Parts: sequence; structure tokens; C-alpha cells
Amino acid sequence: MDAIFLKPGREKSLRLRHPWIFSGAIDRVRGVPQPGDTVDVLSSAGEWLCRAAYSPLSNIRARVWTFDAETRVDAVLIHKRLESALALRSALVPESETDALRLVHGESDGLPGVIVDRYAGWLVIQCLTAGADMWKDTIIDALVELTGITQVYERSDVDVRHLEGLPERVGMVRGEAAPEEVTIVENGLKFAVDLRSGQKTGFYLDQRLNRRRLGQLSAGRDILNCFSYTGAFSAYALAGGARSVLSVDSSSEVLKTGAQNIRLNGLNEEQATWLDGDVFQVLRKLRDQGRSFDLVVLDPPKFAPTVAQVEQATRGYKDINLLALKLLRPGGLLFTFSCSGGVSADLFQKIVAGAALDARVDARIVEHLSQGVDHPVALNFPEGTYLKGLILARM
Repeated sequence: MDAIFLKPGREKSLRLRHPWIFSGAIDRVRGVPQPGDTVDVLSSAGEWLCRAAYSPLSNIRARVWTFDAETRVDAVLIHKRLESALALRSALVPESETDALRLVHGESDGLPGVIVDRYAGWLVIQCLTAGADMWKDTIIDALVELTGITQVYERSDVDVRHLEGLPERVGMVRGEAAPEEVTIVENGLKFAVDLRSGQKTGFYLDQRLNRRRLGQLSAGRDILNCFSYTGAFSAYALAGGARSVLSVDSSSEVLKTGAQNIRLNGLNEEQATWLDGDVFQVLRKLRDQGRSFDLVVLDPPKFAPTVAQVEQATRGYKDINLLALKLLRPGGLLFTFSCSGGVSADLFQKIVAGAALDARVDARIVEHLSQGVDHPVALNFPEGTYLKGLILARM
């Protein structure tokens, strides 16, 4: 088998079972492995360390399939890993809670670069890496067998594929043509999902538990939902008894879907207002108008996908949190999030603390929030914890 040899002393992370091997750790390559091929990984002394998927164009040059020398990377292993992933979700997420959830979460499920989300009777797959791309058909065949769902749509249209030297791919891979919308049910609420061009794979499944928490705290409150996308937080707020909800997003199309979701659930449309605009500008305008709210949601897109963008992202997060805190009434709550991989939980908390200081607002953290249980994090892969959230209470 083709193999890569590490530089002296560069095997430490693998001994801790971290699944990524960076290009700078590699001394030489034996053979001519192609993108996605399985290679053995050896120390500088020739000690076998793991078996990984090779990606010659990526800075993450290889991603570990197994640390067991006796384990072959084949259809049997893929099937076993998928069975385990599905069993975990079945045990943790009751069917009565939702028919939309993440079934496979990449490295944390032992399937590096593989994302699979379920939306009612549909599966959406993302192959983020060369290794995932190579095993795509095998993965899909096993998913259809294990779930009984025969409609599978591919949304491999993410920037990380460019880093792998892979083209974007979108379209049906099993079953009939995808409809314009699929309706899912989450905690008793219905949402229209655009599988073909919606954000991520169509919906922010990772926020399910946080949306429910917001609904529990919404009664009688005037709420501002920023970066609202299709208004899921807004729907939960109204279902939870909010007095009013102002939803802001820079896309008029997703705001139309948000209004549709309010109607879909028979909620009071007169209590919901939709504003098409840049959140940074809207927050300043609301401040200048003297507006205030009992609860503000900040759920922005990634400001810093990698560490290289952290400095710029820090300014963005501080700006919106500062403005949001100024708009909060005494006793009000701020739900603030970061999904940027380059921003750690500690850094995010420091940014928000700095925003409160500059806003001259005293606030307390009352809860820490993260992604749902269907987005598990392997202990040896802390990068899997990408969603950081805080609930702040203004004093």
C-alpha cells in the first residue's frame, strides 16, 4: 500500500488520535497515491500509526480512517460506521421530536469529510474531502439500505472542496427530482426547507435545541431576530408567546419563506415583521431610532472559517454584540452565537465581554449553548465543536 512518512517528532497528535495530518508534518510519500486513496501513515522510524485518506492538494494532507492496523478501509467499515452513527441518533433524538436531523457528522462519526442530513423522507449528503468523494457511492448505497430512504440529494457545493481540488457537485444522486420545498416537523412546528439551494444543506439543524430554549423564554417579549434566515427562531418565539418579532436578513427570498413558515404554523402574522437589510446597518438604525427589545438573537454566518480570518471576524462579532446589548432593555436576554471554526469558545466569550464593556452594559452569562446532540464531538477532535452560543441577561 502507498504510504506517507512523517518528519521526526510529528506523530504526537496521532498518538493522541487526532484525525488530521497536515502537509507540514510529512517527510516523504511512498508510491503515487491519488486523491482519496487510502495510505498507511508511518513515523520517521517506520512505525505504523494509522490508515488515512490522502488529499495531495489540501493543507490537511490526510484524514484518518482508522488507528487499528487490522482494520481495512472498505465497504464493510463504511457500513459499520454508518450503523453506529444512525444508532446514536436513534437513541438520542426521539422520532416525536423531529423528522429532520444530522445523521453523520464527519470525523466525529469516524467518516471524515462526510455530512448526511435527513429532511423527512429525504437525505442530503455533502462530501467535503477527497476521501469522502471516493467512497460516495458506497456511502449512499449503505444509507439507503439502513434508513429505507431512497431519495438522496447531493449538496457538495462548499468552499472547502476547492481546497481539496474538487469541483462543486449538486443534484440528485438517488431517486426522483428534488421538489422546490420539503416540509419538516421540529418540536411540533413545521418548516419549509429548500434542499437545492438553502443555506448549509437546507436548514440550520444544529440550532434545534437552542430554538426550543428560546421558545421557552419568549412569552410576552418584544424580540429582534438578526440574520434570521427563514425565521425558525421567529416561529419558535411566536409559538412561545412573544408579543412581537422583528426578523432581519439580507435576502428578501428567505424572508418570504420565513413569512410562509409563520403561516404554515397558524401563528399570528400581525405580530411578525420582516426587514430586508444589512444587519450591521439595521442595528445602528434601530439604535438611532431609540428602539429597544426584550430579547435579541444574533445568529450570523461564519465570519472566520479559519484562523486566518480571526482578526477581521473579531471586529464583526464585537460590533454586532455591542449594538445588540445597547438595544436590550434592562432584564432583557441576548442569544448570541458564533459558528466560526477559527473562533474558540473562550475567544468568543472574551469578544462578547469586550462588547459589553464598550457598550457600558452590565450583563451575566446565564447559559452556554452549543450544537444539538445529533452533531456529536469526538473527544480527540475538538474542532467538531464549531457552534458556540451564550445567553446573556442584561442587568
